[in-house]
Amino acid sequence: MKNNIMLFPQGKPKALTFSYDDGPKEDRELVALFNKYNVKATFNLNSQWLINRETDENDPAVKESEVRELYKGHEIALHALMHPFLERLPVDAMMYELVKDRENLERISGQIIRGMAYPFGTYNDNVVRVARDLGIRYSRTCHTHHSFKIDRDWLRMPSTCHHADEKLFELANTFVNENPLTRWAIEGWLFYVWGHSFEFRTEQDWERMEKFLSIVSNRDDVWYATNIEIYNYITAYDNLEFSLDMSIVHNPSAIDVWFKHDQKTVVCVPSGATIALK
Repeated sequence: MKNNIMLFPQGKPKALTFSYDDGPKEDRELVALFNKYNVKATFNLNSQWLINRETDENDPAVKESEVRELYKGHEIALHALMHPFLERLPVDAMMYELVKDRENLERISGQIIRGMAYPFGTYNDNVVRVARDLGIRYSRTCHTHHSFKIDRDWLRMPSTCHHADEKLFELANTFVNENPLTRWAIEGWLFYVWGHSFEFRTEQDWERMEKFLSIVSNRDDVWYATNIEIYNYITAYDNLEFSLDMSIVHNPSAIDVWFKHDQKTVVCVPSGATIALK
C-alpha cells in the first residue's frame, strides 16, 4: 500500500501485547499487575492441567474453575492439552492435543480460541500445517528479534523479547520516547513481550516487571491489546481494498481501520465503508 502507513485503533502509532504460558500460581499476581497498569495479555493454557488441578488440593497453580474470573479482559489461547513436544508426536496424536485443548478451553473460558503458543517453543512444518487446518490463526514461538517490526508469518510468530531480556529497558525507552512515523516508516510499532509468570522468583523480579509496566503503560499513543486483537486488526488492515490509483478504499471487515495517507492525513476507514482519499 504505497504511501500508506498502518496505524492502530484511534490512529495510535504503537501497540503493546504480552504472552504468558502454563497457568502457574504466579499468574494470579501477574494478572493483578497487568490490570493495575491497564495492559492486556494472552495466557496460553494446558487444559488438562487445569482440570487435574481442580481436585488436587496440593497444587497451587491455576484451576479450571478460576479461569473465567481470573483472566477476564484478557485472551485465553492454546498451549496443547498436556504440554508435549508436538513435533515428536504422530499427526493424529498431535491433532488430539490441539483439538481437545481447544474444546476444553472454549468450554472453560467461554471464549472462541484461535491463538496458540508452541509448548517448549518447538515446532515443525507438520505442526504449523495441523494448527492452520484446525483454525488456529497465530502461534507464538520463542524467537525474539529485539525490534518492533510486525512479522506476518502468523503461525511462526516471534516476539520483541522475553521479560528477562537484558535489553528490555533499552527497548522500553526507545518505544516510549521515539516516534515511528518517520517519512521512512512502513507501519506502526508492535512491542511484544513473552514469558512465564513462575520466572518471577524474587521480589526484585516483580519490581523489575512493575518498573517496566510503569514505563510503557497508560500512554495516549499506545494501543494495549491481546494477541488475537493484534492479529484481527492487522488482518483487517491487510484486507483493505484500493482502487488502482489508490484514490478509493473499501474496508470489507468488521473492524474500523486507521492509516496515515500520503505522509499527511490520518484516515479512518469504518467497518464496511468505502471512502475517497484526498
